[in-house]
Amino acid sequence: MNTEDVLNEFRDAGALREGHFVLSSGLHSPVFLQKNLVFMDGARCERLCKALAEKIVATVGPVDAAISPAVGGIIPGYETAKHLKVRSMYVEREGGEFKLRRGFSVEPGEKVVMVEDIVTTGLSSRECIAAIQKAGGEVVAAACIVDRSGGKVDVGVPLIALASMEVPAYPADALPPELAALPVEDPGSRRLSK
Repeated sequence: MNTEDVLNEFRDAGALREGHFVLSSGLHSPVFLQKNLVFMDGARCERLCKALAEKIVATVGPVDAAISPAVGGIIPGYETAKHLKVRSMYVEREGGEFKLRRGFSVEPGEKVVMVEDIVTTGLSSRECIAAIQKAGGEVVAAACIVDRSGGKVDVGVPLIALASMEVPAYPADALPPELAALPVEDPGSRRLSK
């Protein structure tokens, strides 16, 4: 599956949106990938995550576990782990930082792939990787359905993206005039609890 195949899955689900969006990172963008419209379709989610699992194995070989950041990474993490035939776990925020909770744990040195949905700045990925390493796991790679940075983001380990596209993202005080003129939508999840 290549980038165009992945984007077609998003288009077919009505999940590739254009306008003026505030991303979970706080950056503003003319493109938003409404991943939940993709993940709610079991067959579509399975196609994407099976392809991601195959790419992970082809790139780094077998792994022992897949761990994702909550909440956005849980569904693709679980589905990718299913195809990797490994345990699926996720980290949650506790006291402001990601931690394995709910009885989840890794053995020291276990080979872990961090599975994310969409990567823009890599902040959630880096935080998740740090939590896995703190718990004793060896993060051999990060993986995502879509890398919105076009391969520019650095998460500290190799990033395996099923699709890569370069989508501009701007701080609120540096919007291009054509984006600033559009009404703002805030579909991201990071600010929901605030």
